[in-house]
Amino acid sequence: MVVTHLALELRFQGKKLRGFTCKVTRSAYGFLPESSWTIAAQVLLPYLVSGLGMVAAGIVMDIVQHWEVFKEISEVFILVPALVGLKGNLEMTLASRLSTAVQATVVGFLAAVAAVLLGGLTKGRVDIVQGAVLCASSVTTAFIAALSLGLVMVAVIIGSKKVGINPDNVATPIAASLGDLITLSLLAGVSSLFFCYRDMWYLPPVVCGFFVLLIPAWVIIACHSPSIREVLKSGWQPVILAMTISSIGGLILDNTVSNPNFEGMAVFTPVINGVGGNLVAIQASRMSTYLHYWSVPGALPFKMSQSCPGPCATFCSSDVNSKSAGVLATLVVPGHLFFLCTIHLLHGGHIAMTPIFIICYLFAALLQVVILLYVASLLVRWLWQRGLDPDNFSIPYLTALGDLLGTGFLAVSFKLILMVSSTSSGG
Repeated sequence: MVVTHLALELRFQGKKLRGFTCKVTRSAYGFLPESSWTIAAQVLLPYLVSGLGMVAAGIVMDIVQHWEVFKEISEVFILVPALVGLKGNLEMTLASRLSTAVQATVVGFLAAVAAVLLGGLTKGRVDIVQGAVLCASSVTTAFIAALSLGLVMVAVIIGSKKVGINPDNVATPIAASLGDLITLSLLAGVSSLFFCYRDMWYLPPVVCGFFVLLIPAWVIIACHSPSIREVLKSGWQPVILAMTISSIGGLILDNTVSNPNFEGMAVFTPVINGVGGNLVAIQASRMSTYLHYWSVPGALPFKMSQSCPGPCATFCSSDVNSKSAGVLATLVVPGHLFFLCTIHLLHGGHIAMTPIFIICYLFAALLQVVILLYVASLLVRWLWQRGLDPDNFSIPYLTALGDLLGTGFLAVSFKLILMVSSTSSGG
């Protein structure tokens, strides 16, 4: 999580505890356990603000889906969850601006390759020119977004510390409120630019080559810090696998967004994916902070000794992590109702807010978050028992899974609404 590497490295000057950057002290955030009301009070405002940012991102995507580049190169939609997720994964596991610049460049290129391959499988062919435009757009967007959003994260974390708020509760959603909007806007603008100049066949390779040539310089500078060097060694697997999972969600989006029966997928996908990812990232971050404080890697503390808890233990026990999971799950329905009202007032989505739509949407969103929170409970424990820092590994997997579940559940919801409408019309 963001607080692990930056806020605490500022506090402890990079000192290590069994290979991990030191976590917070009791005086910083307490572990005199927070009450449900305290957790809710700290999470609520950033949650709503981040949600409004995602609503704005959805409105942007609803507009740009009609741009020529999105119509001609529909694989750009496959890039959307991957790049938005990549932004979140790098910022939520923040260690260094240079390390994320390296990872953003490489994974941005891999995301484009995945989009080209997945698009080729569905279309039965691969267009070289379109593939070059995708690669250049993806690498440029990922690089610029990673660097600019990193500065935002630094400001958010330092500001949270100064006002005495737990960054675990606020940093991730606040960053996401800007991140999705910035990343989507960058992708739309950059891809349109390269599409306009697609006749200049040499432009995309030159741009990609430029960013690739910067990688050795970033690596050399970044390796001066031991903690950053460790991220460059071990931080690839989570973000690459997460990118792959998100790309599958992008494939679902690509195959539904242009279908008139799925009108509204473009505006609602960033919202349902972003909210789910933010809530589970908060939970994973809190659990990781708890483990760092009460235990050492490889051994679970007594209160978390059950390595494979059931759903009831995850949401209904007296444990502080169960309490936060319950609070986060409780925020889903009222939060999404607020976001739906906002989208309706902004005339986004081009879909009637009928009772059947609202019920299906809220059920999909709640099911997504409940699954994510339960998976987080299992995954964080599993990583910790194997000596892996959950801060670096859990959030990329969980947010990518959130993209896949959110997009899939939303598509199923639209399909159910279509079936109900057809049945009613037939009757």
